[in-house]
Amino acid sequence: MEHSSLRIVYMGTPEFAVAPLEKLLETGWNVVAVITAPDKPAGRGKKIRQTAVKQFATGHGLPVLQPENLKDPGFISELGNLAPHIQVVVAFRMLPRVIWSIPTLGTFNLHASLLPDYRGAAPINHAIINGETRTGVSSFMIDEQIDTGNILLQEETSIGEKETAGELHDRLKEMGASLVLKTLQQLSEGNLKSRPQDEWIKQGKVLNKAPKIHKEDCLIDWNRPGRDVVNLVRGLSPSPGAFTYLQKTEKEKTLFKIYQAGFEPAVHTHQPGDLITDGKKEMKVAVKDGFLHIQSVQMEGKCRMETVEFLRGVNPFTFQSRFS
Repeated sequence: MEHSSLRIVYMGTPEFAVAPLEKLLETGWNVVAVITAPDKPAGRGKKIRQTAVKQFATGHGLPVLQPENLKDPGFISELGNLAPHIQVVVAFRMLPRVIWSIPTLGTFNLHASLLPDYRGAAPINHAIINGETRTGVSSFMIDEQIDTGNILLQEETSIGEKETAGELHDRLKEMGASLVLKTLQQLSEGNLKSRPQDEWIKQGKVLNKAPKIHKEDCLIDWNRPGRDVVNLVRGLSPSPGAFTYLQKTEKEKTLFKIYQAGFEPAVHTHQPGDLITDGKKEMKVAVKDGFLHIQSVQMEGKCRMETVEFLRGVNPFTFQSRFS
């Protein structure tokens, strides 16, 4: 089927979902409507904010639907009247059968992992937190459960030793956009066969999960091995950010985020969480198997800054020399 005659409904919400939509328009695919989350208040001022996908779609003259309830009969009728041949889903939400079964060619999803590994809402973060050296993107047909449908195409990439979640996000965003185009092209030509995820599961392999990141997941445990702590920092940078608490006095402490750090294996007599600094350029924290050299930080109430800049503005010797 030609690009111009294949009717596509695109579903997505965050910035990650903008790149595939942009690619579809650049290459002449016929996107008849965009579905995204409703506008919501955000930030300190609680101003109403549009999703990244809506901002892009409206800027390019695309019709936008923002249902509160995907099972609402009015929305289902409106979507059916669009008569889509296919629906493309990128970072949206779980769809009920009545929605994903509407298109004649089905509904496929883009996921930022090599499925069936890292099913869930935060695959990029968890892959880095777990110290993975490879990841990728997958397209798959949506079914009744989350991220379990038959796989269509995959593309693999290495994860850099110092790469953060933000940096990997930007790379996978572009890879994912290209994979969406390949998937659409082959589906429209009728020569792409899906394969059950069970075929990818090696006997005895335990699959990693990628649930949504909560605040308690971001707290640094200084009793963990140094490499694990560095991976946590990388996997949560720049958002939501790994954090610890800097003891200001015996009774007072302040939240302290760490965005970038390096690990130095070493034998020492410090306690995990001890802060060591020259007060000018260097700040490191003891872990049981070495030191974490802190390179980029944010103290509560302050902006993110490099360690050298932080030490120029704050005298760490006025604090108890310890993170907790």
